[in-house]
Amino acid sequence: MKRCRRLIFTGLLLTGSLFWQVSAQQCGFTITRLKYGGGGDWYANPSSLPNLVKAVKQRTSIPVCDSIPVIEIMDKNLFHHPFLYMTGHGDIRLTNAERLRLRKYLIGGGFLWADDNYGLDQSLRRELRSLFPENPLVELPSTHPLYSSFYKLPGLPKIHEHDGKPAEGLGIFFEGRLVVFYSYSSDIGDGMEDLHVHNDGEQLHELALRMGVNIVSWFFNP
Repeated sequence: MKRCRRLIFTGLLLTGSLFWQVSAQQCGFTITRLKYGGGGDWYANPSSLPNLVKAVKQRTSIPVCDSIPVIEIMDKNLFHHPFLYMTGHGDIRLTNAERLRLRKYLIGGGFLWADDNYGLDQSLRRELRSLFPENPLVELPSTHPLYSSFYKLPGLPKIHEHDGKPAEGLGIFFEGRLVVFYSYSSDIGDGMEDLHVHNDGEQLHELALRMGVNIVSWFFNP
């Protein structure tokens, strides 16, 4: 029997793991933007996450907050933010301390959605290899529930042309759990932005929002 989780996430770091209590009566689940070092524009696509939050609130019963917190890996409150989103065009470089802490966060129950905004790929893959040398990036099959958690999608939609490569939904699994989702050669964040920003058109804007809603829905009720 399918169970509906009535959850609001309150992050608690307890014996090295994340535990979240859930209640649908109030806001408490945030989509949090990750601020990272290295020179990349972690702040790119400023209207994308507010538009995603609006779509999640209008289309689902998930009690997502209107606010979009920004957090760094070494912030003392990192473990209170179970869903991280990162994007950008440039380089990303983590310190050894940041790598250890982010790995601990992800192993403990946290989730990272990395969205390549064109130019982030090489440095991101390097950092992900450092985080999980034993768990490489793999392509998610079209049957993965992330693509059908709310909308039924055939896979990661292609939003921007970039180098003409097909869109790829990649992931890192730890003990069978998807801890990192990497949307590559697609640019979901650009697609979720206000329509006039990139002139992607309503169809691609909607596809990007549907993918975003799916990721949040999957995380909230895997």
